[in-house]
Formats: sequence, structure tokens, C-alpha cells
Amino acid sequence: MANDKRPDGQTASETPSDLPSALGRMPTLEQYDIRIARDGTWFHNGDPIRRIELAKLFSTVLKRDDDGDYWLITPVERGRIVVEDAPFVAVEMTVAGCGADQVLSFRTNLDHWVEAGPEHPIRVAVNPETGEPAPYIEIRSRLEARILRSVFYDMVERSETRRTEAGESEVGLWSNKVFFALGRLPGD
Repeated sequence: MANDKRPDGQTASETPSDLPSALGRMPTLEQYDIRIARDGTWFHNGDPIRRIELAKLFSTVLKRDDDGDYWLITPVERGRIVVEDAPFVAVEMTVAGCGADQVLSFRTNLDHWVEAGPEHPIRVAVNPETGEPAPYIEIRSRLEARILRSVFYDMVERSETRRTEAGESEVGLWSNKVFFALGRLPGD
């Protein structure tokens, strides 16, 4: 485990608690030159991974630890990778039903489908400098997809306005009986 140092020189934190332990020993720590760009493109040694099947395979062993580090973990090896924003991008949305019974389904750039709801919440982070919203949906434990701008615009177009308990107006939409706020209206 000679490579237990982060690129910034700090000692590596514990790896995710769900590491495979079937071998009775810790998987070896490898150095992976893998990066996931903000647009969802996977890179290895600086070159894009052109075979989508390979990126899909890697995504099945992708984990995120409590410190926010991303790991590729198999029973025999583990290694940190760099993720510029989120490891997935939600590139498509379908809608079924309406009101509280509405279901929003999202497809990622790696063809994963999830339905927004209690197990796959939507959140909107706001850039404090620009005020620009950045929407995300959780794909699986601590792994999110950034929602593509065009998909977010479709969400806003389908949204409704409601008053919060504090009396403010917020814009949002329903999926699987959960109301997801997309933002507050100015002036409230």
C-alpha cells in the first residue's frame, strides 16, 4: 500500500465501509488515472474512453466515501478517481401521470434509469457567486447525476408554485408523491 497518499500529499482516509471483505484482506490500493469530466465523459490516461460498455462496467464498481472521494472498488483492488462534478449526467426525462401521482423518470448518459422519489431525491445547488442553479438527482448511494440544462428547463416548464410554511413562494414539481423544490420566487 505504498500509494496511500492523496495527490495533495495528505494521507488517505479510510476507504468506504462497504469494501468487499470476502478475501479476508484489504484490496490493494492502485493508482488509476481515471477522470470523469463535468459532461459525463470518462477519461483514462488523458484519453476519452470511447467504448460506452467499458464506462458502464466501471460505473458498476464506483463508490463514494464519507469524505466525498470517488473510488473504483473490486474484491481485489481499489483506487481513487477524479470526478469533476457528478459521475453521471441526466440526459433525458419522461413524465407519467400528474399532480402528486406524477412520476419523473431520468436516463443517465450511461443508460441508467431512475424514478425521482424518496429513494432518488432531486436537489438544486445554487452557485453563491452567480446564483445559477445546478440540479442533481441521486442515482444510488451518494452517487448523483447532474441534470442537463435542457432537462432542467423542461422540469421548470412543468413546475407549479406553492407557498411554504414560512409563507414564501417556491417552484417545484412532484414525483412519486414527493414535492421537489427547484427554487424560490424573487420578491418573497
